[in-house]
Amino acid sequence: MPSSPLSAVQEERVALGRQLREIRRPTGMTARAFAARAGWSESKASRIENARTSPSNDDIRQYCELCGVPELYADLVARADNIDEMYVEWRRMQREGLRRGQQAHVPLYERTHRFRVYEPGVIPGLLQTADYARAIMGRIIDFRQIPDDSEAAVTVRIERQHVLRDSHRRFGFLLEESALRSRFGSSEVMAAQLGHLLTVASLPQVSLGVIPMSADRVMWPLEGFWIFDEQQVVIELATAQVTVKQPSEIATYAQMFAGLAAIASYGPQARTLISDAISALG
Repeated sequence: MPSSPLSAVQEERVALGRQLREIRRPTGMTARAFAARAGWSESKASRIENARTSPSNDDIRQYCELCGVPELYADLVARADNIDEMYVEWRRMQREGLRRGQQAHVPLYERTHRFRVYEPGVIPGLLQTADYARAIMGRIIDFRQIPDDSEAAVTVRIERQHVLRDSHRRFGFLLEESALRSRFGSSEVMAAQLGHLLTVASLPQVSLGVIPMSADRVMWPLEGFWIFDEQQVVIELATAQVTVKQPSEIATYAQMFAGLAAIASYGPQARTLISDAISALG
């Protein structure tokens, strides 16, 4: 992963230009000949392919149609649209605290009907109690040395959970067993959080799977990711939030989610794993 948002954006622009050049080359047209056929200035195709000019959706359509690959249009447009928002550094998003980042996702939650969430080490925000969320946010604030607006941030996070009560939505949560046993807050906070998991798992619109530490892995543990409908994936890294909107990449994350789901425990087995984690709190 690049070290800064600007380098990430530039690298993706270069990669998009390279992909458009690779689409053109099999046609035998030079960049100048392609520009002429598209009705552009002589240098426009060269500027696009060398990342000096950002292509519009219509420019991409011209590439796909004139090069005979119309099936690539959706992926390429999604890639182009995603460049400026694909990599958001935490220190930029959280400069004034955590509330802004929590609030930024509210419209996304509101328009999503199917959530698929995988978390390897923490309970997902949609399933957190206020005390658990407060404990995690406190750790983040201390580590990143940012203003403490945790109460406001917790309020937004808990308010976002109203989508869980909408029976017309569907939620698939996959947790590694380690997420149940990683302590944030006191034993009482953890016990309440794990008890809340048991309650939420009983909702008909919620599927909660726990991947046991003893599972025979056919899919390795990954960084946490959220799939929102078939529209985008949000991945949280140590230094940044990455947003993916290309259909082919979304499909890859959906495939990984399915692989993880296949080794998870559900129903009584999942409840046993959660209850065991509660008992281990002492």
